[in-house]
Amino acid sequence: MTSTLPRPVTVGLDVGGTKILGVVVDGENRVLTEARFPTPHISDASTERVGVDPGPETLASALARAADELANRVEKEGAVVEAVGVGVPGLVDDTGVLRFAPNLLYAKGMSVAKMLGPLLLGLPVVAENDANCAAIAETTCGAASGESDVIVLTLGTGIGGGIVLGGRVIRGANGFAGEVGHMVIHPSGPTCPCGRRGCWERFASGSGLTRLARERALDGRLESLIRTVGCKVDEVHAEHVTAAAKAGDGGAQAVLRELAWWLAMGLANLANALDPKLFVIGGGLIDAGDFLLEPARAAFREMVEGREHRPRLDIVAAALGERSGAIGAALVAREEVRTPAARS
Repeated sequence: MTSTLPRPVTVGLDVGGTKILGVVVDGENRVLTEARFPTPHISDASTERVGVDPGPETLASALARAADELANRVEKEGAVVEAVGVGVPGLVDDTGVLRFAPNLLYAKGMSVAKMLGPLLLGLPVVAENDANCAAIAETTCGAASGESDVIVLTLGTGIGGGIVLGGRVIRGANGFAGEVGHMVIHPSGPTCPCGRRGCWERFASGSGLTRLARERALDGRLESLIRTVGCKVDEVHAEHVTAAAKAGDGGAQAVLRELAWWLAMGLANLANALDPKLFVIGGGLIDAGDFLLEPARAAFREMVEGREHRPRLDIVAAALGERSGAIGAALVAREEVRTPAARS
């Protein structure tokens, strides 16, 4: 006899600097559906006055619309959403309040669950740092499945870090651990949205790739890419570089090698401090594949302390791709609903 009981599922939303990626995950960690939605920005027409911060309410409304759309899709197929998990970049405290996010400054102080829950008719909502979500996903059903000492990095608008040591996500005294993108690696480097100069993410993230590419284009080293894309120098973006590198553009590949060197510098620092067994690289920038990872591996071997005396430390792509954060958010929500003390 076939059961007609509704299937419990959870929604996971991963908030990035440019997009919200949403998924619905079932009890066997399968993604049933996914969708992308724009992240609200200061200049969006959805705000009352252009140039005025949209405020946390705007983000809450966008998240609610995304969750509703995803829920409607699966409920038509007999599933029932039991919780929503939200992964957000920045300092997320133990109560789910986003204390500070350099790439989402208008959402500072947002209590994600308290603001989003009423918009979803009281459905349980759990907030977690986006890179912690990615780490949970990759160690549960991804590239680091079964591993207990792993660092997962999400390379998007910025760099997020999820640190798993001894089989536990390391959150720190306040829940703020893992903000590795704001390690200062060049004190006189470019200004970061966090207010300081020379943060790692200014050199090794998607926005870092955009900056490097524009500098090289101004130097005349990306003429082929500029001709192919048909844009001005200040319109070049990371996606253009990745696509051009895959198409065989030598200039674009050289920019990715430069970015890979900066990525390796941060990885070497983290390896020296935390001694993980594995680095998992995710986020949108992983679309560059081996054009990024191979030179990063080579540079890392030259930089890490005592490379000839330590066991091999692998640097691999996230098996779940850019969906890691969203899948992890769904897993966090499911665990919180079924075992409320799971994150303590």
